[in-house]
Amino acid sequence: MNSPRLSRRNFLGEGLGLGAGALAFRSLLAEESGSLRPGGSHFAPTAKSVIFLFMSGGPSQVDTFDPKPELAKLSGGDVPESLAKNVPKIKRAGLKNLMPSPWAFRPRGESGVPVSDLLPETAKMIDDICVIRSMRHRNPVHGPGECVAFTGTGAGDRPSIGAWSIYGMGSETENLPAFLTMNLHSDGMQYPQAAGWGAGFLPPQFQGTVVDPAGGIRDAEMPAGFDDARRLRQLDAIDSFNRRHLDKLGVHPELEARMRSYRMAFRLQTAAPELFDLAGESAATRKLYGLDKMPTEQTGRGCLLARRMVERGVRFVQVRIGGWDAHGNIKANHEKMCGRTDLPIAALLRDLKQRGLFETTLVAWAGEFGRTPTMEGRANGRDHSPSGYSVWFAGGGTRGGQVIGQTDPIGYVAVERPVTPHDFHATILHALGLDASRLTWMHHGREELPTVFGGDPVMEVFG
Repeated sequence: MNSPRLSRRNFLGEGLGLGAGALAFRSLLAEESGSLRPGGSHFAPTAKSVIFLFMSGGPSQVDTFDPKPELAKLSGGDVPESLAKNVPKIKRAGLKNLMPSPWAFRPRGESGVPVSDLLPETAKMIDDICVIRSMRHRNPVHGPGECVAFTGTGAGDRPSIGAWSIYGMGSETENLPAFLTMNLHSDGMQYPQAAGWGAGFLPPQFQGTVVDPAGGIRDAEMPAGFDDARRLRQLDAIDSFNRRHLDKLGVHPELEARMRSYRMAFRLQTAAPELFDLAGESAATRKLYGLDKMPTEQTGRGCLLARRMVERGVRFVQVRIGGWDAHGNIKANHEKMCGRTDLPIAALLRDLKQRGLFETTLVAWAGEFGRTPTMEGRANGRDHSPSGYSVWFAGGGTRGGQVIGQTDPIGYVAVERPVTPHDFHATILHALGLDASRLTWMHHGREELPTVFGGDPVMEVFG
């Protein structure tokens, strides 16, 4: 599957600025190539849109979704040799001082899947959530690890999973970008990696558009003194001048795409302000997402906007929530982060169900890695651990109330049904009706795949 090669020259700097016009131009280049037409799936999809909730910094699996009672028995001791031999060499120095979770795990819902007391609201939705406890890769550093989570490699030079998704499936809306990303709570050292919404070697129209949940899309408002009628008269005049220029040039796809971009920008100016205006949401909905409380307000707004985006046809929405890095005082860090995210994320699942969007929207929750079951130093924190950690899926044709894979008895290494980030990406694409082994792009003489090192969808996720 491939689209005609498009030039990578930076047309956006020539008169379109960096706001609505630039976004429209990227969309129109895609439209020009025919690559944003919907219906490009290889088989019947189970979802038509994706919301990727990314927990940057690395949530601890043994404190959230992977209970390890053995840690209490071994508290303060070394990792047993029978288990230490399976730990990658990069982590062999941190095999001392095992630390139990400060929180209890309890069976939740009808399924009885155990969830930590850290996540009381998410726990109420566990019958709709499929937990994978056996994610693993080999990169223990935040920046490269985040690139692995989004692109499949630590270099961050390949297309993000969002870019591959809209390249394969296209857009459902003419008025908004097909791939929108929001970066929330970027406190601490884990600043957003642009590779997470980048297009890599795909044409740049497939990259995500970064938006501010509080401010919306930059420069999308109608200028002072303009109404729709006056803007349309202006566009007619610009179009006339451009057509005269095009008559002299002959066939010129780039100019033709630019001409059409002005109409797209007009549609964006109409649609974007409405998307970010939450005034029409009921008081009950705003309370559901926690917009009335300081700890949950920012994440709640991001999650509510994610629902509004898929409701309006945005294909891929990414919500990145930073701050999970807990080298010191895991208890304080994770209580703060779960206080920010637990209620809004559960609200998103509830709201999607109430509005009939749950079955057509795949929700994915993941970080770049997990954390060690040992204490780091004497700081009551946990170090990075990519060898075995937890992620989850909900909606979009997945079967909730189940657990896939296992880590060893202390939660260090995936030992049953290991799942790689490439498998994770292939699972997202499968929900969209895309076969990762057939979704290709010719780059430097090679047919490139989303799963560059191999990867298969985790079919158990779907039932």
